[in-house]
Amino acid sequence: MRRFSLIFPLIIALVVVMALMPGAVSGQGDAFQTNTPPPVEVNFATNTPSGPTNTPTPTLTPSVTPSATPTYTDTPSPTFTPTATFTLTDTPTPTPTPIGPFSYPEGINPLTGLMYPNEEAMARRNLIVKISNYPPLVRPQSGVNQADVVYEFEAEGGVTRFAAIFRSNAPDHVGSVRSARLSDTELIVMYNALLAYSGTSEPIQRIILAADWVYQTFSPLKGDGCEDAGFCRFPREGLALEHTLFLNTQTLWDLATRRNVNTGYKARGFAFNETPDSGGLPANDIFIDWYGQTDARWQFDATTGRYLRYTDGVAHFDVLDNQQLWADNIVIIEVPHNERPDLFPPGSNYQSLEIALWDQGRAYLIRDGQVYQGYWRRRDREPGSALQVIYGDNTPMMMKPGRTWVEVVRGFGDVAISENQQDMVATGTAIALSATPTLTITPGPSPTENPNS
Repeated sequence: MRRFSLIFPLIIALVVVMALMPGAVSGQGDAFQTNTPPPVEVNFATNTPSGPTNTPTPTLTPSVTPSATPTYTDTPSPTFTPTATFTLTDTPTPTPTPIGPFSYPEGINPLTGLMYPNEEAMARRNLIVKISNYPPLVRPQSGVNQADVVYEFEAEGGVTRFAAIFRSNAPDHVGSVRSARLSDTELIVMYNALLAYSGTSEPIQRIILAADWVYQTFSPLKGDGCEDAGFCRFPREGLALEHTLFLNTQTLWDLATRRNVNTGYKARGFAFNETPDSGGLPANDIFIDWYGQTDARWQFDATTGRYLRYTDGVAHFDVLDNQQLWADNIVIIEVPHNERPDLFPPGSNYQSLEIALWDQGRAYLIRDGQVYQGYWRRRDREPGSALQVIYGDNTPMMMKPGRTWVEVVRGFGDVAISENQQDMVATGTAIALSATPTLTITPGPSPTENPNS
């Protein structure tokens, strides 16, 4: 009996410690473990209200009981197996939201949480430009660092493409410009935007031509050229024609004005605060792998407070400003990817990838060297109802005012977040000794007679 009276308090203490351990995040060494298998139907019944009111409630819900820790695999695969339902640990204390997610002070850009740099930026419409990221010879791209928000999607087979949203800046050489995908039909509505693309498959073009927002789209495929729309070819020996199309954004905005579609609508969803939320975990190195075809690594630079990008093991630059690609916020969202062979004739070898950017799913917000976990949500599919990132009690996650990259993945098994940084100097040196030099594209128009060729 005496032995039992000595052991029993130890058992109680152990149970209490285990109950306080977070269930949705598990650490192993210095790594922030995110190898959760891919998208499953998420049950938000105990975490998220059915939808926000116009003013998100600042009241915390009772803490959620952690679920079992999901199992992990070392090698990401495009084929996924459902696992345990994602639940949240304790939500940080709500922070006042003077900027967003539904109302913004006069003169504030909802894409950045910062003042518009001038009247022209405030008056013009959000502009999405499709930019190639594969094959590697298209890097470094041009003008990406001047975008307010960049979405990186899987185009097909682990190859990614950028959808860069411009508003604050009007670069005259953006690209190389590539084709539209099914996901762009969601983005154009979310951001009430213009869309610039080189071309697309016949089924996607039929969707575009039949849409209410067709007049917000611009492409050489629709007859928009170099002089009137800013789509100009910059030929280079040894560079395939499809990699030579670049866009002058100001020329396109001028054309949109003449077509009466250049109205400066807002896209609501992001919330900003200079002060980070409490409860973050260290996040100095973020690695995302798309099945070994493309990867992205973001490392926190404490000097500037930004994240710098590496692709395929080497620093990823923007040729227009000769700076490494950077962002103030990295948002990673887990979204269902559905094959759509039904859009093509029976027996066709082609199919489209539908990235289901509606409803809600799991998300990470990474800023100021910290990572926060929550959800992404799109309240509805109305124009201007853009992406939100929220905690489980409907409280907005506070983003850092500035530029944001949204990384879209099939599952968090493709993501590794760590406190310690990979030595990219050593990695880059090893790659440089064996790799062929990357082609650079020098601005300076040399338009062909037919920019649609």
